[in-house]
Amino acid sequence: MFNLKAANGQIILTSELYESKKAAENGISSVKKNAGNDARFERKVSKKGQPYFSLNAANGQSIGKSEMYSGNAGMENGIASVKKNADARVEDNT
Repeated sequence: MFNLKAANGQIILTSELYESKKAAENGISSVKKNAGNDARFERKVSKKGQPYFSLNAANGQSIGKSEMYSGNAGMENGIASVKKNADARVEDNT
């Protein structure tokens, strides 16, 4: 699993659980590759009515998901932050 953090340290995207470190590294590469494409962001609403988003690869598979937001503006800011921070330095915490 990996987290993408904004410059302020806030987690803006969390991946699924990976079976290997190599698979997680591939997921990180996929974030970097797909974050610049707005069409890869799937905007969703939870059962409780809270907006959130999923970043998807070209094959439609989810790379990571956001937190739940209180409104659409917050979600859009989160998407903008993922786009801005996708090339962040990788910190290995294994």
